[in-house]
Amino acid sequence: MKSELSSLRPLSALDRRAFVTTALVSGFAAATLPVQASAISTDSAGLDAGETKIKVRDGELPAYAAKPAGGKNLPVVIVIQEIFGVHEHIRDVCRRFAKLGAYAIAPELFARQGNPATVADMPALMRDIVSKVPDAQVMADLDETVAFARANGGRGKIAITGFCWGGRITWLYSAHSKEVAAGVAWYGRLVGQGNELQPKNPIDLVGSLQAPVLGQYGGRDGGIPVESVDTMRAALAKDGSAAAKKSEIIVYPESQHGFFADYRPSYRPEDAVPAFARACDWMRKHGVALKT
Repeated sequence: MKSELSSLRPLSALDRRAFVTTALVSGFAAATLPVQASAISTDSAGLDAGETKIKVRDGELPAYAAKPAGGKNLPVVIVIQEIFGVHEHIRDVCRRFAKLGAYAIAPELFARQGNPATVADMPALMRDIVSKVPDAQVMADLDETVAFARANGGRGKIAITGFCWGGRITWLYSAHSKEVAAGVAWYGRLVGQGNELQPKNPIDLVGSLQAPVLGQYGGRDGGIPVESVDTMRAALAKDGSAAAKKSEIIVYPESQHGFFADYRPSYRPEDAVPAFARACDWMRKHGVALKT
């Protein structure tokens, strides 16, 4: 069955000549510098970790993947980037999940529009890259990411987790794909006016959710008011699918947007550390067999 997103705009309308990809930028995205001393660095000891390429309909997406060395039949965690792309923080999150026994993979979902890690100007990043990424394109690329993970040792249940821009995508893909067993969305936008490329927001898809989602939000997020979080919570309970009714949203009252981003001033370890543990427990609860 087609998702509501892909049916609104056929993928053929998004096709173009094969796009040219380059390697992921090493280190942190230019727009996030300087990096805070609190930035966490997870080593790759005992892991197979590094850049890879995912074949899609019109080219190859660069991606970062990490898994236990030689691992097979592993649970899968798809990690969705912030607006800054698959830079060092997202790669580190993949290694954290790999240390828990997962095949973790983060595809660069902006590859056709540009390389966000090289853009230091935030307005330009939003205008020239992020705003031009169609939801239908992202859903199709994530379908290919799932297939790639399945072919490379990820045979267990699938979780998806994403941050900021990726938080919204986590909700959307949990409504799009029957492959997902659990989602964890970190401070992703929930409501708003749709447009041609991003026609629906999470609140429009509560009746279509196919996997339960844990939403983790900051009470002092200047871009996502608590009122919108409350509206989403009520919609999940009243109008949601069976999976939606199992979903939960947690608000950390003193946290800002980006409270998990340990490389930025917004990082709040007293919330981020238990929130990551809660995310892992949520995945385990829904059958994604992470180690404890």
